[in-house]
Amino acid sequence: MSEYHRDLKPFQDSMHEECGVFGIYSSEKRDLTRSVYYGLYALQHRGQEACGIAISSDNKILYHKNCGLVSEVFTEEIMDKMPEADIAIGHVRYSTTGEDRFNNAQPLVFNGKLGKFAIAHNGNITNAKKLRDQLLHENILFQTSLDSEVVGTLINKYSEDRYIDGILHAAQMLDGSFSMLIMTRTKLIAIRDRHGIRPMVLGQIGLDDYVIASETSALDAVGANYVRDIEAGEMLVISSKGLQSTKWANEKKEFCIFEYVYFARPDSVLEGTSVYQARKESGRQLAKHFPVEADIVSGVPDSANVAARGFAEQSGIPFVEAFAKNGYVGRTFIKPKQGMRESAVKIKLNAIKSNVQGKRVVLVDDSIVRGTTSKQIVQMLRDAGAKEVHLRIASPAVKHPCFLGVDMQTYSQLIGAYRSVDEIRDIIGADSLAYLTIDMLKDACRNKQNSCDFCAGCFTGEYPVKIDMKELDKMVFDD
Repeated sequence: MSEYHRDLKPFQDSMHEECGVFGIYSSEKRDLTRSVYYGLYALQHRGQEACGIAISSDNKILYHKNCGLVSEVFTEEIMDKMPEADIAIGHVRYSTTGEDRFNNAQPLVFNGKLGKFAIAHNGNITNAKKLRDQLLHENILFQTSLDSEVVGTLINKYSEDRYIDGILHAAQMLDGSFSMLIMTRTKLIAIRDRHGIRPMVLGQIGLDDYVIASETSALDAVGANYVRDIEAGEMLVISSKGLQSTKWANEKKEFCIFEYVYFARPDSVLEGTSVYQARKESGRQLAKHFPVEADIVSGVPDSANVAARGFAEQSGIPFVEAFAKNGYVGRTFIKPKQGMRESAVKIKLNAIKSNVQGKRVVLVDDSIVRGTTSKQIVQMLRDAGAKEVHLRIASPAVKHPCFLGVDMQTYSQLIGAYRSVDEIRDIIGADSLAYLTIDMLKDACRNKQNSCDFCAGCFTGEYPVKIDMKELDKMVFDD
């Protein structure tokens, strides 16, 4: 799910996954709105600007969506108004622009020629502008700036007797990434792009109820047992007939490796690999290949703490918390003016002087994107009396944009695009700086159950799908 208005939103010094999806098929009507609410709450980290839920009840599709966190949009009053249902899907969204427009919140609900259907989409269709222009020439109008609306329009166009046929036809036309849920009045359909770039898992409650989610942590939130990952190039249809799987593409799976580095919750298991264990092993690899004499090891809260513990265990240097984090700074925190950025970081994080004063500190972080926050955090440790600060990054240098579902689409945003490690170290102000290599990171993210390859385009510039940079630069939808 993406909007095409590039470089309009003030860039933050971190990557953001664009969204998460969640769906339930129940063998009997019940309060699915609250079940989806809990699932979306577990996926809130994947999108914090808008959310929505659509349900199928008594042969009707009803929905509620708005800008805001799940707990803000879905009050008890709102959920009480939603009837019992046997199918439901939900979506949390992080926009790639400064616009939190209601129309662009998902799920998108379409009045199709075979009846209503709803879509919740995680990913980015890289040829959406081209497809949209073709549809505009056919006098088809659009209400949003979402590539997801292009997908829904294609599904409707190519559906004759069954929406399943339209979905399969549309999927063959799409380039890029998508883990998508489509809900008709009688079916829950999950479909994943040909390379399986974005995550999607299947769970089960009891014998007859099924759950689809972006991460296994959302299955846990509703008491569902993990069954398996939806395969790359697979369409799974859940209905009164049970589960029906169709393999519509047979290409190599190349899963987004940044899910393990940063995006996913540490308690999730993706493609057979525990996110927690992958991060911990990344820290061990850092300590093994890039050792340093130091007194304490600490992580940048919260995403790098697991890697920092791995570094500490491997090196024998004690893990000590160097920062206190303000847990109340969330989505609604007022963004400061340019001259107040340092104060903003200090409101979110503050060094614990008693833990770092006079110490040689190994500071582990998951990644460096723009570098401004890293510079401020290193300076924060020095101001608190740290004797030395050695920065260790549990991933390679981010050198290239991502066009496949992350809000990082220009080289100008990346400190690592044109600079050496020594140059980055000097800009950030660390005593030393080291990154994992891509091979080390891949080894950390693999296990016996995980034989897939990875999309590591942000590190290597090599993407699973062909990226036409000239065409991407034209991706602006006029609304």
